[in-house]
Amino acid sequence: MSFQIAKIGEIGIGDGHPLAFIAGPCVIESRDHTMRMADELSRVCRRLDVPLVFKASFDKANRSSADSFRGVAIDKACEIFAEIGREMGIPVTTDIHLPEQAMPIGSVVDCLQIPAFLCRQTDLLVAAAVTNRCVNIKKGQFMSPEEMGNACKKVVSMGNRNILLTERGTFFGYHRLVNDMTALRRMRQFAPVVFDSTHSCQQPGGEGTCTGGVREYVQILGPAAVAAGADAVFLEVHDNPAEAMSDAATQLPLDQFEHFITKCIRVRDAVAGE
Repeated sequence: MSFQIAKIGEIGIGDGHPLAFIAGPCVIESRDHTMRMADELSRVCRRLDVPLVFKASFDKANRSSADSFRGVAIDKACEIFAEIGREMGIPVTTDIHLPEQAMPIGSVVDCLQIPAFLCRQTDLLVAAAVTNRCVNIKKGQFMSPEEMGNACKKVVSMGNRNILLTERGTFFGYHRLVNDMTALRRMRQFAPVVFDSTHSCQQPGGEGTCTGGVREYVQILGPAAVAAGADAVFLEVHDNPAEAMSDAATQLPLDQFEHFITKCIRVRDAVAGE
């Protein structure tokens, strides 16, 4: 089983397609902030002529603390996602945590993301698959790359072959993630692969009641994953990370976004020219 091209809206990801970027704030903080971020990111990507898929979570159901900000109601999120697609023409992705979220969210976004901790949840994978949207499955930190073939089969069993697999780090000791870049090549036997460059820098639970991280490694790991064969790069971007309502320690500052993309593209071109 191998599907080497995925489609998110009109964007092809995989064999024969340019490096794509999945980027946006961690969570919907407000309509205005989400729309502003989508506009700013889109401007950069249009200027550099690179494909952009906008991302933002509407419900952070796996926050470290019950007191942490989770996001907005699903009906409000659907309005915002639909507006981005309609007004800006940008394909959109977001994560779902429950099977019943798949259909309403799938009606307004172009790709449904399965969180890493839920990558084995059959009912969730099946619900995402039957929307006929692209399904991006994040590899659980407890999963080997080869085991992700079974997650793909659950989606394919519903007739949906539009799949991405995302590497986002593996647990190593306490409060730290490490990245095995060979996982990208090993998962690519099943589907095009994405590297999550910001969550890979997390220190889960490192701040006690919230997740910590080391933001400066984003600029190192992203291009490294491109060199290892990533078809797309996922990253969270914020115009003021220190004030972000989620994942403040790892979101890339907006003013560094263009530099990050340029570096990744240069690496991709260098590898292609070998």
